[in-house]
Amino acid sequence: MNKTNIALALLVTGILVSNAAETNKWQTSAAVGVTLTRGNSDTFLGNVTVNSTRKATRDEVLLGASATYGTTETETTVTFAPSPAFPNGVKIKRDESETTTANAAGFGQYNHLFTDRFYAGVRLDLLHDAIAEVKYRVTLGPLAGYYLIKKPMTQLAVEAGPSFIAEKVGDESDQYVALRFAERFEHKFSPKARVWQSIEFLPQVDRFHNYIINAELGAEASLTEKLSLRGVIQDTYDNIPADGRKKNDVKLITSLVYKF
Repeated sequence: MNKTNIALALLVTGILVSNAAETNKWQTSAAVGVTLTRGNSDTFLGNVTVNSTRKATRDEVLLGASATYGTTETETTVTFAPSPAFPNGVKIKRDESETTTANAAGFGQYNHLFTDRFYAGVRLDLLHDAIAEVKYRVTLGPLAGYYLIKKPMTQLAVEAGPSFIAEKVGDESDQYVALRFAERFEHKFSPKARVWQSIEFLPQVDRFHNYIINAELGAEASLTEKLSLRGVIQDTYDNIPADGRKKNDVKLITSLVYKF
């Protein structure tokens, strides 16, 4: 082998090692959103979200966690009946506070690619929602997935598999096996702007009317190299909610995102 061939071989090897190192990195972002109102009612709504991904040639790791907390405080007037000491009665103003949102969620997913598009993996989801009276919900199961579209700027994947669900909703605890059908899509208009969408459907295998649907639609645009502005709509539909609770919960979250 002459010197030219040796130099070319070293160059190609260096490029391959550099590309592998570049793709085998953790990409982490933290988002914080706060909404405040003051006046006839005082409200606070805060959200914190952390997401992290690592994609190598044959392996993918997806991690995420979020927490949302909100309160509303209103001023009310209490009127007491007239008495000998207060012939005209007494009016007292006081503040009443109510927790309107209190939830936390997390997930972890590992995928191993057998080909450029086909993969198998496992996923774990955790949820607590005090307002919906979901004390806890743990979802764990294997999955098989396929990238229908896998391009640098656009990706579309579908997934399916069984899941074991353990939950406590209201005062009732339950454990059952469900099917999981999921789809996730992402498109980058440029390195500084992207949109994404995901949806999953989890019906109980022996009670198909007992099902959960989780959906998300988001958009993000960079303000600086590290800072972005994000808007997300999240929808959770529980066909059999806790007694006295609605089936559908929708959240609109806007936040500033910092990328590590």
